[in-house]
Parts: sequence; structure tokens; C-alpha cells
Amino acid sequence: MFTQLYLDLPPFLSASGHVSLPGSKSISNRVLLLAALSEGQTWVHDLLDSDDTQVMLDALTQLGCDLQRKGSSVGITGIGGVLNNPSEMTLFLGNAGTAMRPLCAALSLLGANVTLTGVARMYERPIKDLVEALQQIGAKIDYLKDEGFPPLKLQPSKIDIQSAIEVRGDVSSQFLTALLLALPLVSHEADIQIKVVGELISKPYIEITLNLLAQFGVHVTRDEWRTFTIPKGSKYTSPQEIHVESDASSASYFIAAGALSKGHGTLRISGLGEHSIQGDIRFIEAARLMGAQITTGPNYLDIHASPKPLNGIDLDCNHIPDAAMTLVMMALFAKGETVLRNIGSWRVKETDRISAMVNECKKLGAQVQEGEDWIRIQPMSADQWRGASIHTYDDHRMAMCFSLAAFNPSGKTVRIEDPKCVAKTFPNYFETLFDLVQTPPDVIPVICIDGPTASGKGTLASEIAKTLGFHYLDSGALYRLSALVATDQGIELDMSNESQIVDLVSKLSLRFEGTLIFADGQEISQKIRSEEVGMNASKVSAMPRLRAALIDLQRSFRRLPGLVADGRDMASVIFPTSRLKIYLTADALTRAKRRHKQLISMGIPANIDSLYADLKARDERDMSRAVAPLKPATDALLLDNSDLSISQSVEWVLNKWQSKNDA
Repeated sequence: MFTQLYLDLPPFLSASGHVSLPGSKSISNRVLLLAALSEGQTWVHDLLDSDDTQVMLDALTQLGCDLQRKGSSVGITGIGGVLNNPSEMTLFLGNAGTAMRPLCAALSLLGANVTLTGVARMYERPIKDLVEALQQIGAKIDYLKDEGFPPLKLQPSKIDIQSAIEVRGDVSSQFLTALLLALPLVSHEADIQIKVVGELISKPYIEITLNLLAQFGVHVTRDEWRTFTIPKGSKYTSPQEIHVESDASSASYFIAAGALSKGHGTLRISGLGEHSIQGDIRFIEAARLMGAQITTGPNYLDIHASPKPLNGIDLDCNHIPDAAMTLVMMALFAKGETVLRNIGSWRVKETDRISAMVNECKKLGAQVQEGEDWIRIQPMSADQWRGASIHTYDDHRMAMCFSLAAFNPSGKTVRIEDPKCVAKTFPNYFETLFDLVQTPPDVIPVICIDGPTASGKGTLASEIAKTLGFHYLDSGALYRLSALVATDQGIELDMSNESQIVDLVSKLSLRFEGTLIFADGQEISQKIRSEEVGMNASKVSAMPRLRAALIDLQRSFRRLPGLVADGRDMASVIFPTSRLKIYLTADALTRAKRRHKQLISMGIPANIDSLYADLKARDERDMSRAVAPLKPATDALLLDNSDLSISQSVEWVLNKWQSKNDA
């Protein structure tokens, strides 16, 4: 119903712990295509689960490949170089260049009648050099919108290779990769040569392509980086099983986090070693030049916190085109100027990354300059840093890079707009980051929502938490749980048994997963929602020793990036310094009607008159009790939702939250 529009990051102090990263996007989509073009079945293990791989998998299914899934593994039965589905079709490829470019080449050579589409940004990403290279050998490809850019219409044609195929190498290495992956399909009669025109950028990505081709039985030779030869009779041979390395580009953010840490711990990255086939693993060299302390093993990297600040560097980044973006963020914390050169390919990625980095760094207070293929960054002192709302341009790497700005020494909050864009390559990036970073609890934002029974505070609080990406605490569930376990043990819910109830609850093993609640391993989320348990919860919540026993448990929910806490005491006792406090109410009759509708929908018999009387009695009891009486916190904002839908109530609270943050 609601969309997470932004994510506020409180200041980070340090980063330590252990992380296993998702599979490489570059390897994943290359392997998927090679498996699809081979005969027989290939099991791809540790496959990246992301938007880019999903559009590739969807496309391969449309093309006739049979897919089987087992956890993070996918079994692909290939088409053996013959298109099984020759009918006209349309493939939607999102913003995945690693799907659009190679599929354009392969399907052109397979004689497909297909339209290749994507999101709006894909229609701004150049493909002319690849199309012209394919047209040299007879491929029939038409632009459906702007010349030189997708969407594209491919039609069957006669492929005739009489001489070397020329392709530019100075815009994107994906054009050469696409040809290398596809041309073995038509190498039956002679060797095929590809000549690179201009300086080949992003050479490490070509190394990945050549390495993977060899694993699928195609051994390409090269003369320096100018000429590539595909041998006559090349044929894709399935390795039957292949493992995808952890993504080296994604590792750069955690290497930087460990290097920026102000603590004394170590951050370990598993699933990736210094001898990875990915070019971006050389980010380690750049980070070490800046002063990062990194030790490596056969399948791990350890990043150690350093008491010394980082150093500025002047570096040609052609060999680490994606990971180099992370160096910009590290440079903001360094001593001395940093210049990153030979990064022209940034301009034709998911967005114009050079301009985007400059624009957003300036919001933070940085002095940054750009050239056609370079960027210059001046370091920042603590008093230069500003809080900022970072626009991410629907670019996953912008969101991940600027999360590192939360290590700023001035304690400024950094807002990441559209945080869900990380789904392109690393859907759980922020959750993974929050498990590693440490920050003072009192700076983690909390929103408290209270109100009488059946006012809808639980529904409102859970939706606000979902919208902001915050954790959710239903404190009422703790009292319902206490009442349930006590009655299950035959304990009367009166003050004389308070010590026994406290002792019983303190021994429970509790676990919360979103809105699900587990007690001693048993899921009890629905069981505690009955009317009887609700009435009993009202009794135990008046017990002062029980409330005191639950304080530390409730405060433990205050975790990054923030918390929405629903219930009594939240704003006054548990989180008295919370940034926003809401007291939600509605007249008793309206609440009785809502509860009646809810119970009937669950198949539970109910009478409005009885519910109305019960709610009025409960309100009176809750407002008059000595312990935690029902009343708004002195600084709470009142929200009467008698005539509001849940959507309207959510919008009202989000507007108040925005105002608090803008103040």
C-alpha cells in the first residue's frame, strides 16, 4: 500500500563483524546467458538474487529455457544454440545493461523476431556501437525510439562474416563482452576476429568474460587488447555446475566502512579473496594506497580499523570502474586532495555518475570538481559537513556509496532517497550494513504511537514502520503474551501473583520477526489477538513490577535505522526523548464498529453493543489506574482518526515526521 520514499541514517561510529556478500552481478548474468546457450543442464550456485538477474531469468524463460530453483541455485536447461521459440515476442530488461547488450547480440545471431524494452533510463544508455558492429555482419536491428538507444526491434536475417568485426571500446566494455559471448554461435566455418577501435576501457570486465567463456569451452585468444579471435567450430559446453563469486563491487562499501570505522574491531568479508576473477577486487589496492589496513585469505578479506586518517590519492581508475565510486566517499574523510581519472564510462551507466556524485557531494558541504573523465575531491573538516537528502537517480551504487556519509564526524543525519533502488544488485544492502555498524542508541530515531484500545494504533504504527524501513515494537503484544503464558499455567491475574508472573515471563525465549512473535520457538502472533487475551493484558499491564521487568526488553528494539513503538509508557517512560510522539484516538462507538467488523471478518461472533460497553469500561479502567494511566504524553501530537482512513492517518504522521526532520 505504501512505498518507502527515503531512509534516514543516523551517524555511524564504527563497523565490525562478519558479512557474506551476494553473488557478482557481472558474473551472474554472463553465466546465465552462457548456460542458456549451451546444451544440457547447468546448475548455477550462489546466484545473485536481484532485479538485474531476475529480468535475465524471465527473458531466458520466454526464450524456451527450462529453469529449476533450489535455494540460491538455479538449474538451467539450455537451448544448445538453437532458438526453440521463433514466434515474435517482447522482452522487458529493466535497466540491466548486462542483459540488454548480450541478449541483443545473441538474439540477432539466433534469428530472433523480438523487441527489447526496458525502463526509461535504459532508453538513455547508448547501444549504437554494438548495433553497428552487428549490422556489419548482416544483423537486422531497428531503433524504435531514438537512434543509438533502446528500445530495439530485432528481425531474422542472414549473417555473413567476411572480415574482422570492428567495435568501439572507449564507451562501454559491455559492447565487446556482448560480441564475445554471442559470436561463438556463428563460428562454424572460420575463425572470427573482433577488432577494438579506440582505447578499451574497463578491461577487467573483459577478463571476466574470457574466463567464463573458457569455463564453458570457448577459448578466445587476444593480441594485447586490440584483437580477439574466436576459434572456428567453437561450441558452448556446460560445466554442469558453476559457483558465482561474491560481488567485488559490493565489497567496496564494506571495505570502506571498515576503513572509516572509529572503533578497534575487524570487519570480515567472506566469499571473496584477493585472487578473484573480478577486476573490482583491485579496489583493495586503491584502499591500501589511501591507508586502509586489509589482510586477505583464500576466501576472505579482513578490514581493520585504523587510528590514522586516510590519505588522498591520484589514481587512474580504468581498472575498477564501478568500485571507484566508493573512493569518492572515502576521499571526503582523507587528508589531502583526491583525483580519480579515466572514469568516462561513469557517464553511460545507470545515470551520469560523475555529475551525480558531484551534485550530491556538494549537498554534504564538499568541494568537488568534475571533468569529462575525472573527478577531484577535497577532504572535509568536521565543521564542513551538512545533513543532506541524497538523490539516488534510480542508481543502486549512488544509494550504497552515500550510505558511507553517515560516518561523518559532525553527527549529521544523511537521508537516502528511494533506498529500494539497491534491489538492482543488493536487495538487503541496508539490513546488512545495519548489522555491522555501531552508533549511540540515543541518536537512533524513535516514533511513539499510543492511544486507547481499538484506536488502530497497531495498524498505523506497523504501516509507518514499513514505510520508513524502521523496526516495529508492539508493546501491547508483550503484555498480551504475559497474560497468555500466565493463564496457560493456571495463574490468576491479580497483584498477589505478580512475582510469579514476572518470574515466568523472564524465563521465556522471545523472538520477533517483523510482526510475527515467537515464544519458546512457537509462533503465537494470532493466539494473543483474541478478545479474552486483550482483556487480560489490560490487567497485567497494571502490574508495576512486570512493567519494570519489560523495560530493557522494549528498549532493545531501538536499533538502526529507527523504531516505531506502539503502546503505553512508550513516550513517557521507555523512550521519553523520542523525536515524534503521536496520541491516536477515536470515539468509543467508532472503535466498537471497527472491532466488530474485524471480528466478523475473522469468523468470530460479536455484538456491537457489548463491544461498545467493554471499550468504555476499559477506557475508564485504563485512564484511572495508578500505573501507566491512559493519557497523552505532554508533548504528544493528537490525531483523531474517527473519520480518517488508514492511508490518511499514515500520510498525516509522515508529514509530521518530515516537519520534525526539516526543523
